[in-house]
Amino acid sequence: MITFNRNDNYINLSYSSEYGDEDWVTKVLKESGHIRLKKSFHFRRKDFLPFEETENDVDGLFDPQVFQFRFAELENGYFKINPGIITRHIDVLFQENVDLDISYFVADLNTPIFRLLEDLVTEPIYVGGEFPTAIPIEAFQQMIEGFPTPYEKKMYAEARMSAILKNYLDTTKDSETKFQRYMNKKISHKSSGLQKTFKDSELLKYQTILEKVEGMLADEQDYSEKVWQLEILQIVQLLYPKYIAVLSNVPIRDKTISDRILDFLLVDTNGHIDIIEIKKPFENSILTKGKHRNNYIPLRELSGTIMQLEKYVFFLNRWGADGEKYLSEKYHDRLPTDIEIKITNPNGIIIMGRENKLNPEQQLDFEVVKRKYKNVVDIITYDNLIHRLKITIEQIKKS
Repeated sequence: MITFNRNDNYINLSYSSEYGDEDWVTKVLKESGHIRLKKSFHFRRKDFLPFEETENDVDGLFDPQVFQFRFAELENGYFKINPGIITRHIDVLFQENVDLDISYFVADLNTPIFRLLEDLVTEPIYVGGEFPTAIPIEAFQQMIEGFPTPYEKKMYAEARMSAILKNYLDTTKDSETKFQRYMNKKISHKSSGLQKTFKDSELLKYQTILEKVEGMLADEQDYSEKVWQLEILQIVQLLYPKYIAVLSNVPIRDKTISDRILDFLLVDTNGHIDIIEIKKPFENSILTKGKHRNNYIPLRELSGTIMQLEKYVFFLNRWGADGEKYLSEKYHDRLPTDIEIKITNPNGIIIMGRENKLNPEQQLDFEVVKRKYKNVVDIITYDNLIHRLKITIEQIKKS
């Protein structure tokens, strides 16, 4: 049995034989000068602590069946395990408040965990604490739990053999499907806890954006149209992280008339583009105050912006492959490597106006307008943007 005991600035590993043979440890150390325990811990004679230097006693008497080895030393808030004990060449450091457990070092069938990790990395491994490259203890424990059991290894071997044998022998069991079902079931019961990990930062992000939008609306007159647009574009990229680039003053080639200039073009992670129009939130820019044939209808500002976006989409689609090549070359320095512009039925986003003073009937008619164009344009008012942010914040708090 192996346990870990903290002693001042050190952690000692205590070992007692499962077979009742207390002499073999001493014999091996004398004969070879080193010993390996559980195939995972390698100690030299100098690491062995004589009985008089240990405190493994019961009622004041030393227990001669318990052997202790110097395992780790406290250094800058971490217990450092030097190379040679659980690794060949790299340091392993555990944050000083982490309670060490045998499962952190030895997997099923005495598999040396850190010898496997050493094959994957070449830098020191920090577990817990605030070190820049430290692995959070929760993530480390999750990794340990993911090591395959002997049963899983057996199922995997059977699945590999079954995949070949079933091509030749009709009576072969479908071990491959059985293994996949088992792994799917196992994985489905394990949550990575990503939402919990990023909950605080996400909450802060959306609360900050909400405060920013509300502050901008309160001081709208202090912003020029251009500055307002640039501020909103930053918010859009935070709310829609799929957009990795914003291109401004983009020319669109039209064979019939001179080039059209598009204010802003959004580029997503695959190079597909969408169009966005951002207007300052003038209060009376969405629907008429009076009815026309018993309906509230879009004001010229809104209908004109929708029409403008629909034309942009039309001309971009007609430009096609030539446009993709032209825009990719023109903006290559603004795009990640290997990303090229793709024109595939771009969508439009309009951010404009307020709806906080619309009456219920106006709100219904406005919803009809938005749904009429939703296949091409997403119309977002600033009040709707605030509502979306508040709902998101509420859901994050509940999670």
